[in-house]
Amino acid sequence: MKRCSWVDEKSDIYKKYHDSEWGVPKYDDRELFELLILEGFQAGLSWITVLKKREAFKKAYDNFDVQSVANYDDKKIQELLSNEGIIRSKSKIKSSILNAKIFIDIQKEYESFSNYIWGFTKGKVIKNYTGEVFVKTPLSDRISKDLKKRGMKYVGSVIIYSYLQAIGVVDDHEKECYKYNL
Repeated sequence: MKRCSWVDEKSDIYKKYHDSEWGVPKYDDRELFELLILEGFQAGLSWITVLKKREAFKKAYDNFDVQSVANYDDKKIQELLSNEGIIRSKSKIKSSILNAKIFIDIQKEYESFSNYIWGFTKGKVIKNYTGEVFVKTPLSDRISKDLKKRGMKYVGSVIIYSYLQAIGVVDDHEKECYKYNL
């Protein structure tokens, strides 16, 4: 079966991610938080690097419980910086804690982060029929700008576009991919 061209067919982790997760609409705030944090950690790295460390991240980040992450202190930051299983970037770790606090504020304002993020498209999936591969769009620009205005870090338009693909707000499966018309 043919997949999107970015999938390394030799990598089971990539194939599994593409086949069962990427582009599938997600509404659960824990999943939305997890992918937002992982996308931030991916900045400057390959997505496969993050996928290989995902299980270690889940353990280190209390299964991406946003309340727990928002309460991380200096001791926890040091613990994360010494964890060889995750990406040990001090700025990314600190921003993940800050972003957790802002994520909670957004949940309070919109009753859920899902309501917030899906509100940008009025709950609709944006299907890419152009055949072009985008790295950002006016939609990702708008969301990025809003998140930055709220104080979030590692939420530039390119990261946010990748995030929108990951959570299924944008369906970017290529025309040759078996998931294109699903």
